[in-house]
Amino acid sequence: MVQFPAFGAVVRVERINHCIQAADMTTKTIHITLGRMGDRILMRFPYNTEVIAVMRGIPGCSWDRSNRAWSAPYSAERLDQIEQALSSYTLINDETMPDSEQRRLEALQRLERELIIRRYSRKTIASYRHYNLELLRFTGKRPDGITNDDIKNYLRDLAESRGMAVSTLNSAINALKFHYGTVRGTDFIYDIARPAKDKKLPIVLSADEVRRIIGAIANLKHRTIIMLIYSAGLRLGEAITLTVHDIDFTRKTIHIRGAKGRKDRYSLLSDAIVDTLRAYLRSYPHARWLFEGQQRGRHVTDRTVQKVFETACRRIKLGKNATVHTLRHSFATHLLEKGIDLRYIQELLGHASCKTTEIYTHVSNRRLNAIKSPLDDIINGP
Repeated sequence: MVQFPAFGAVVRVERINHCIQAADMTTKTIHITLGRMGDRILMRFPYNTEVIAVMRGIPGCSWDRSNRAWSAPYSAERLDQIEQALSSYTLINDETMPDSEQRRLEALQRLERELIIRRYSRKTIASYRHYNLELLRFTGKRPDGITNDDIKNYLRDLAESRGMAVSTLNSAINALKFHYGTVRGTDFIYDIARPAKDKKLPIVLSADEVRRIIGAIANLKHRTIIMLIYSAGLRLGEAITLTVHDIDFTRKTIHIRGAKGRKDRYSLLSDAIVDTLRAYLRSYPHARWLFEGQQRGRHVTDRTVQKVFETACRRIKLGKNATVHTLRHSFATHLLEKGIDLRYIQELLGHASCKTTEIYTHVSNRRLNAIKSPLDDIINGP
């Protein structure tokens, strides 16, 4: 089996071509490496129609124009598929990386292993990997050479040059603190101060705006998932990973498994969505996921749902900067305006702290509508 690192190095096409020439490789030799973020498997080889035909038969594999290579999403299972499909060819791993690059990869493999052992989510692992690899690229150093100033300069670049939001900047700090504090046991990382969070209120849609957005979606599958997200206050990641067995029509509940913080919870199955959901289940075959993607055995992607929502917002000419997550904010706010106790809303949303749920009291108009502006008395009289 090809020895393949969990994290990839930036490999210049010129260097790979030089390696191909130096090894006197045949047209059936394939050079395998990873993309710069470690999330894509890249395969390069001299032009050969036979090899190209094999590449087209590998699930998820396509020509990547930006990297000038055949590319597929990285996973251990996908790598096994590629090795099996290319078993009759000569596979060459990138062995031309300098020692410092190898050290970087080994350190990041150690980080990934620790995250997996601690059962961090796939998205968190990808995020931590990204920021730590980017720090090493930014400094040009190995992990054992990173200093406090290196990290501060990197964070400054994220904040000033790239205009990164405070929440995203805190995610980068979390990634670096875990690697250098928890995994490597260095003390200096704890001197890194966090920026103060912006106290922004969530965007909320009116009931009429939600109704118009749903009405602008013609596709039954897409309309069902948008309705389900709003009706139960789901996060996008929770909605796309639902299975058919998570829907209980008898008890009118939705079982959300392994949500944020690896916590299970139940939410509402709205009466208004039952008929739509049953019609959807009759129209679309299901294997595992409630909302199957284009690739067999995969659920629909979060980007697909975002595009559906964005298209619907454009069609109704919505004047708000809304995302799919806005539906969750709207669900909570509308319940609060109906007089539902905040503790029940907290449970439905899966918030660990009631302080997180209390933000919706600031956007609810239930109490504001009960207050009369002094201008009303001036214009309309007492």
